[in-house]
Amino acid sequence: MTIEAILLDLDGTIVNTDHLHYQVWQDILQDYGIEMDKTFYRGHISGRQNSAIVEDILPQLTKTAGEKLAEDKEARFRELALSLKPLAGLLDMLSWIDTHKLQTAAVTNAPRANAKFMLEVLELTDSFDIVVLGDEAIAAKPDPAPYNLALSRLGVSPQEAIAFEDSPSGMIAAVAAGIYSIGITSTHSREVLLAVGAKMAIADFAAPQLWQLLDSTVRDRARMAIGGKHRADDRHQEL
Repeated sequence: MTIEAILLDLDGTIVNTDHLHYQVWQDILQDYGIEMDKTFYRGHISGRQNSAIVEDILPQLTKTAGEKLAEDKEARFRELALSLKPLAGLLDMLSWIDTHKLQTAAVTNAPRANAKFMLEVLELTDSFDIVVLGDEAIAAKPDPAPYNLALSRLGVSPQEAIAFEDSPSGMIAAVAAGIYSIGITSTHSREVLLAVGAKMAIADFAAPQLWQLLDSTVRDRARMAIGGKHRADDRHQEL
């Protein structure tokens, strides 16, 4: 396996934000007489775009009212999220990516303001070559469109990338795009992520099995480069 790019979801993947989104949605839905528990949250909210969430849970709202609710929800989330920290091992992996000159993309269903806010709070604004939002693609996750768009912008094939996701909807999108996908178990169990196509599921970026995989890709990349050089030398000699 050789790779040229690492693609990462934001919420729940590079940083554990789920408890904050859960708290804000719980408060908001109480105003509509809806009691939300973790099972409801994981089944109806986690990993989805706000527009789909509101349409599903609060279909009585007009489009304008739904958009206003979503904006208010994200503003409340940002008020609570000022002390966010990257998931364990993430900074080491980003340094590894830089050392080996791979490309990076953040691929998220988060609204633009939230994506910008999270990257600023985490001091990761310059860590990604591109940021792809769900509403930039023809469809958001679980559709593979955001990942297809990221691959196109980076100029790499699905076989040259690894994706990291924490939610079933995100994992379904990455797998459908043909990318080798790794689950982060910050919001969903290992079993849930493996069931929707994850090749492995880990707690964070410090997991030894992840680093074994990353190191193997570097060795494969080096062998491919050496093999390519030898083939080029052989062709030169033939000429």
